Amino acid sequence: MSQIRGHDTAPERVVRSFLHRQGFRFRLHAKNLPGTPDIVLAKYRCVVLVHGCFWHRHRGCQFAYTPKSRQEFWENKFNANKTRDLRVHRALLRLGWRVITVWECETKCSRSLTQKLLPLVSGRSQRARDQARSIDDSYRSPRSE
Repeated sequence: MSQIRGHDTAPERVVRSFLHRQGFRFRLHAKNLPGTPDIVLAKYRCVVLVHGCFWHRHRGCQFAYTPKSRQEFWENKFNANKTRDLRVHRALLRLGWRVITVWECETKCSRSLTQKLLPLVSGRSQRARDQARSIDDSYRSPRSE
């Protein structure tokens, strides 16, 4: 697991490149915010969290499988990741930041990035603001509902 990258992952680079092409300027891994978000768009008071489907358990995604060996270890690891993600998300919302979670599988298609990022980053629509304010349910376990 020491080979797993925490910063500058391929999905992160895709999202950064996309935002840069759209004319957005941002900071990376702001240490002064909870969870050191991957991308911070201070002008829009918005943060983008780029999550790997495997590590952060994107519900319904083919990449969010559980390894067959050491299942208890992996279950504990994944639960800790989901708990931390939820805690960070709530902390950022309390501080007044809009939070966008981009999943690794969503970075494969530029259309889905456009639909997800542009309205939320710039806050163009009321629906987009509501979506950004709600806590992302896509990584909650079905037992917690």
